Amino acid sequence: MNKKLSLLLAVSFAFLAFANAQPSRWQQKVKYTMNVDLNVNTNLVNGTEKLVYTNNSPDKLDKVYFHLYWNAFQPGSEMDVRSQELGKIVINGRPDWDSRVRDRISKLTPSEIGYEKIKSMKMNGVAQSMQVHGTILEVDLTKPIPGKSSVTFDLVFEAQVPVQIRRSGRDNAEGIRYSMSQWYPKLCEYDYEGWHTEQYVAREFYGVWGDYDVTISLDKSYKIGATGVLANASQIGWGYDKDGTSLKNISSAERTWHFIGKNVHDFVWAADPDYEHLVRHEDGVTLNVIYKKVDSLEDKWHTVADAAVTVLPYMEKRFGKYMYPQYSFIQGGDGGMEYPMATLIKGPSLGTVFHEWMHSWFQMMLASNENEHPWMDEGYTSYAEGEVYAYYRKVKGLQEPTRLPLNHAGAYRNYYFLMKTDLAEPMTTNSDHYNTNLAYEINAYSKGEMLLEQLGYIVSDSVRDKILLQYYEVWRFKHPNPNDFFKVAQDVSGIQLGWYKEYWLNTIKTIDYSIDSLWEEGGVTKIRLRRIGQMPMPIDLELTFKDSTKELHYIPMDMMLANKPAESNEKRFVHKEWNWTNPTYVVEFKHPLNQLIKVEIDPTKRMADVNLDNNVLKLNW
Repeated sequence: MNKKLSLLLAVSFAFLAFANAQPSRWQQKVKYTMNVDLNVNTNLVNGTEKLVYTNNSPDKLDKVYFHLYWNAFQPGSEMDVRSQELGKIVINGRPDWDSRVRDRISKLTPSEIGYEKIKSMKMNGVAQSMQVHGTILEVDLTKPIPGKSSVTFDLVFEAQVPVQIRRSGRDNAEGIRYSMSQWYPKLCEYDYEGWHTEQYVAREFYGVWGDYDVTISLDKSYKIGATGVLANASQIGWGYDKDGTSLKNISSAERTWHFIGKNVHDFVWAADPDYEHLVRHEDGVTLNVIYKKVDSLEDKWHTVADAAVTVLPYMEKRFGKYMYPQYSFIQGGDGGMEYPMATLIKGPSLGTVFHEWMHSWFQMMLASNENEHPWMDEGYTSYAEGEVYAYYRKVKGLQEPTRLPLNHAGAYRNYYFLMKTDLAEPMTTNSDHYNTNLAYEINAYSKGEMLLEQLGYIVSDSVRDKILLQYYEVWRFKHPNPNDFFKVAQDVSGIQLGWYKEYWLNTIKTIDYSIDSLWEEGGVTKIRLRRIGQMPMPIDLELTFKDSTKELHYIPMDMMLANKPAESNEKRFVHKEWNWTNPTYVVEFKHPLNQLIKVEIDPTKRMADVNLDNNVLKLNW
């Protein structure tokens, strides 16, 4: 058996063996039944909320906590103060605040602010004591919830829809009347780490999976897109019952919409009287595009609907099965923001469409804690966006990118920019606690995206793709953490990757390799490589000769304890491992030196080398 075949079989056997290993991490469970009424004149939501909460943990819970997200949209809130403080930092001539928030919250009037007020709360029929801490409600239980048991909470609440500032609110820039995200009292997640009670300062979310049964009443002229499936579609019409139907006439002043979403960890909806509705179907999934008609954008919204049909099979092939019966692209919000079975997007940008939909895999079905590990969602989603968009371009015969790495060059540019500043921070930084928005955005999105592209460099792209599928299969609906992902990566690849996790996540050390020198000695040509940066890596070294032939020389790194498989038909020579403690390494080959015309480290440019200038040596004989 040859060495290449032996390695491929070893990887395959590791993959099959790991497929049978399933983690047993417990998950809490909640069932929401909500009845709400939105007054479109006063912008007030009045509702009731029944929660059946199952404590699947082994722990006794003396308290529970709820998110009251809309309390952030009040002058003096933590979101307001944090935004203004970051605005005092100027980077490249612009304030570092989120341009959508700026100081807008500080200027809201009482009729423009957002709030959520709990009028009453009972557990199993008994009133509970409550205390509000900004956007967190603390409930001191009269009786603890034992492990492996369920209780029922009954809430009565009132909320005021804020003027649209960040993600949710009324009257956004595109004229959408209501973008209803983070709009209800939402139970905080309790997991093996304990309660997760982060204030709503800026970033993303973490929630309990459960079933949502939501009934919404509002003015009959309004049309709604939402998480879940419309249970009373026959009463509503508007394409929900059959493609192309109109909104049904009713005599009452208000219309009631009833949505059911199963095994989701949030619920979003949006409403506007002028919404249009496109419907497509692909592989058993109903795809909705809900938007406000503007003649200049009409064709682009149709392109969104058709593109969704085009890419869904590829998304499932690369990243796993989409597990829900429906997905809705809904115009609303302030950019693009993902929710279960739906997204709010400002406009019909395909890049945004693919990005937000891919969140369904990394945040809606895998659902890592975004406060602690935002790159596990945003970064992986950005990687998937690049892959999906590349597939779409290929299918449609559109222009391919020219920069290497082909689908992720933007992420590398952003990372290189950050590393030239003094603003870099480790990726382990909590999302709301970065010193700058810039460092957060590049770490969460770009460096997270690069983690996967560079992983392909380390283990091979084909093995990386197997890792992602296995990660999805093993950790779907289980809230994985970084250790869980890297455990899958090691088991599938057969390569030790603890060093990669340590350097890339926990430090800001950089990669920088150079071609130091070359010479001929006793009929053997030698090339000395030098590690200048502090982060060690395996090396792909490509040699080009006068006769146009090429050779790839592969140098594994000692901490890997294995080699990646060959990735192409190019002739490859595998050398002994480079010990990470050694700053230099000498590569030997038998071609005469004067036949060599080019030496290049990492010709695919997947390795995040911060100085590409010293990676190539051209020889003019």
